[in-house]
Amino acid sequence: MSSPIRLIVSDIDGTLVRQDKSLSEGVISAVGRARAAGIAVSLISARPPSGMLWIARRLELPGVIGAFNGGTIVETDWAVISADQLDPECAARTLALLEHPAVTPWLFTGGLWYARAADDVYVPRERRAANIEPIIRDNFAGLLAHTDKIVGVSNDQALLARLDGDIAAALGRSATVGRSQPYYLDITAAQANKGDGVAALAAAIGVPLANVAVLGDERNDLPMFARAGLSIAMGQGPDAVRSAADQVTVSNEEDGAAQAIDNIIQTEAAR
Repeated sequence: MSSPIRLIVSDIDGTLVRQDKSLSEGVISAVGRARAAGIAVSLISARPPSGMLWIARRLELPGVIGAFNGGTIVETDWAVISADQLDPECAARTLALLEHPAVTPWLFTGGLWYARAADDVYVPRERRAANIEPIIRDNFAGLLAHTDKIVGVSNDQALLARLDGDIAAALGRSATVGRSQPYYLDITAAQANKGDGVAALAAAIGVPLANVAVLGDERNDLPMFARAGLSIAMGQGPDAVRSAADQVTVSNEEDGAAQAIDNIIQTEAAR
């Protein structure tokens, strides 16, 4: 028999929220039922803390959450427990590797989001997710001392897939490279990945990884799928993500996270 689940860690975009970035009453209720059953709940996301804390508060979550793919561990009162950031030289090299007419770079540092244009098609989407306004800069010179995340943004998904492999090979062990969405290529510190992130959350909450269930939908969730005792993929996720999971639920538009959480509660109640 599998280990009992004492902690659920959920991704946000494509998992906990719907495509319009809204948090459904069904998900809110399911999280409440989990906590009432004695199962802790936490969040992990490529989002900055500003885009996560309002969700943690809406769900009445105590404790810690993992921003920037788990590279930054934050308490729900905004206190930063730890932050793994890109080395300045690595950040500069990353920006150089992202130089392409079809790619727009974003930079997250010091709680701020820097972009090169306000009229990019993905800016409104990120504004909702990050819950902050972009600061427009022609270049990011002088901003790389404490880089939490660099994102290459493009609607050319085939190009981003190619850059994913090329940049990962170029940066090697100095960074984590992966797509959080088909149109976002995230570059974070080497330890800023959801595998190490979920391990840090579990340690902070005091739960062994064997007793952790994780929910996700994208390629950047695969490292935590490999570490947790139970992994659950969303129904709309890519084939590679669904095939790597222990279980597959329905899509985020159908409140798949709520269904998965309720299944966990029922399984634990039947032990």
